[in-house]
Amino acid sequence: MAETHSTFCRICEALCGLEVDVEGNTVVDIRPDDKHVATRGFGCLKGLKQHKMYASPDRLTQPEARVGNTWSKVSWEQALSGIGAQVRQIRDQHGADAIAMYVGTAAGFSALHPIFAQGFMTGLGSRSLYSSSTQDCANKFAVSRMMYGFPFTLPFPDVRRTNCLIIVGANPVVSKWSFLQVPNPTQHLREITARGGNVWVVDPRRTETAKATGEHVFIRPNTDVFFYLSFLHEVLKSGKLAQARIQQHMRGFASLEPLVRDYPAERTSAVTTIAPDTLKRMVADYLKADGAALYSSTGVNMGSDGSLCYWLQEVINAITGNLDRHGGTLVGRGVFDFPKMGKKSGTLLRNDTSRVGGLPSVNDAFPGGVLADEILTEGPKQVRALFVTGGNPLITMPNSGKLRRAFEKLELLVTLDIYKNETGSLAHYLLPATSPFERADLPFIFPFALGLQAKPYTQATRALIKPEGQQRDEATIYVDLCKAAGISLFGSRAAQKLLEGLRSSWSPLKKGAVADGLPQETLLAMMLRAAGGGSFEELLRHKHGRERADHRPADFLGSRVLTDDGKVDLAPSLLLEKAKQLPQRFELEDKDRRRLKLITKRAITTHNSWTHNLPEFVDKDRTTNYLYMHPEDASPLGLVEGGYADVSTAAATVRIPVKLHKELMRGTVAIPHGWGHQHATGLSVANKTTGVNVNLLALDGPENLESISGMAHLSGFNVDIVPAAGPLDPSSWSGLPAAE
Repeated sequence: MAETHSTFCRICEALCGLEVDVEGNTVVDIRPDDKHVATRGFGCLKGLKQHKMYASPDRLTQPEARVGNTWSKVSWEQALSGIGAQVRQIRDQHGADAIAMYVGTAAGFSALHPIFAQGFMTGLGSRSLYSSSTQDCANKFAVSRMMYGFPFTLPFPDVRRTNCLIIVGANPVVSKWSFLQVPNPTQHLREITARGGNVWVVDPRRTETAKATGEHVFIRPNTDVFFYLSFLHEVLKSGKLAQARIQQHMRGFASLEPLVRDYPAERTSAVTTIAPDTLKRMVADYLKADGAALYSSTGVNMGSDGSLCYWLQEVINAITGNLDRHGGTLVGRGVFDFPKMGKKSGTLLRNDTSRVGGLPSVNDAFPGGVLADEILTEGPKQVRALFVTGGNPLITMPNSGKLRRAFEKLELLVTLDIYKNETGSLAHYLLPATSPFERADLPFIFPFALGLQAKPYTQATRALIKPEGQQRDEATIYVDLCKAAGISLFGSRAAQKLLEGLRSSWSPLKKGAVADGLPQETLLAMMLRAAGGGSFEELLRHKHGRERADHRPADFLGSRVLTDDGKVDLAPSLLLEKAKQLPQRFELEDKDRRRLKLITKRAITTHNSWTHNLPEFVDKDRTTNYLYMHPEDASPLGLVEGGYADVSTAAATVRIPVKLHKELMRGTVAIPHGWGHQHATGLSVANKTTGVNVNLLALDGPENLESISGMAHLSGFNVDIVPAAGPLDPSSWSGLPAAE
């Protein structure tokens, strides 16, 4: 008979409350938790089917090692010994920075995983850390540090109270909210209009969010910065500013008018395609609302001007009095004050630059878009070994073909994952990790330490099942790797000895242990109590979550801004300098008005590259991704529904079937990302799909990255499209030769 457990989902920011039925040691069903204090009985299709991914016969169950093209299963002792020996040798011969780590999105949705991964790199003494953030959100971290004094100071829209929400380049109905935990986004959006508020969706596609409620406005891809400039121009022209707040809590206001002077809506409409009257109506709705917020996400972040856009957005929210107020944007409080702690300790505040290109580190990590060059460029600190934890960079990073060639040259590549994915298929060692249901947990850093939640609460979960094989949780793996490499976690011998002691006293499996490894609940309890969150056991008794104090307005300005003078910097010098390039950018956009531009697109059954090994998510017409085009763009090129097109940039050409899509604006095409699994030897379902990796088309290297944050330009770039000479060859994972 099945036993029902209350827990929460850990595949995205929404953290939806779940009811999970376990029979024996098998999860047999997942339902939304109708009694959850915040998520209100909501759960997405991916979250409710995730147990099928974890039960796949492709699941890694014990370590594997590769010699040449031959894989063999090995013991943990063999894997750790082999890895440790190579780490010691590379570190001794080439220095610690020759050993790098890539931290993927999956690592972020666990409380302990990112802490222990960082502890391993600190123990090595290596600064060569790379993360998925420079594919989708590092612009926000970089700008927040300049404006507010700390990268994780991230204002968010108060969606429960706002009366005007303007969403730019985001599709929360499908993708949820970046950083912010807002379960059931459709319901929250409809509640805004139900109370008489306004929702505007600015996007090159009439998205699922645009269809849900509000008014949709087309914008030409990668022209968002000019939309924001004109919006700020109209705000300043209106004079409806929070002058007292500006004077008391902000600096740099005088630099704003000269910045936007040359960008009235009448001028920028030529490149954005937004009619001046439409933009002015939007501004009017924003200014008259009792609480308004501008919000953007990956569609803006992944363009060429993500940092400038986010800066301008934050400036508008601040000077209109909407920052730090109910209905506007709020800065949450976590279970403990992580920004204050981080500022004091210097956490996430490194000021170094990459060896190749001199790009800044953001959140103590370098841009992923230079990783291939860091591996291929000879010299001191050349990357020779790479640990990949909770990610799949060969699918998610720019110029994936070049990155693949770089990975093939590594002396050591180690992945920690539940599958042998595209990246793992090139690895020398695969270390099998536990699934979310096989570990105890707390909410990850954004809700726990920053309070990035529409409705504040916290929750704890026990592991629900035991691993069927030899999988270990990542915290344990990193403690074991430290021991094997002769280093100490965080460079602390005391911490390493303590953790090794806890590990040996807990394993092999003893009563109450779920997997071979550290006592997770003990570590989480220590972390929770140290943060002032009380008892882990007591929190477990609140099985539907425990509410925390609601967000307070007027709680940030004048008290928690972490710049040196405690004031919001409206005009950081680096951003003002970057803005000097805008006239050239405008000319380029004006010149390229007739070029086709490529954007990304998500599907409800796709979560980055994770879900394509689940048969029911890739059946029927979902065995591939498509080139989506407006019929009036396809017809002159001789392209028809179901035909094939070659899509080209200077990096590569991909061949892909065509689907006509009237809800794209003219001049815009879309290809969903996360596909291209043909070379994933450990994904027996996904590797039979025929989708192509759109990131083969994106450019990498320092000259092609956004200089403020190191963001890759993964959306809104020009492409050339012609009818294909034939159908897709499934073996062409690496694309066709680059366009001349």
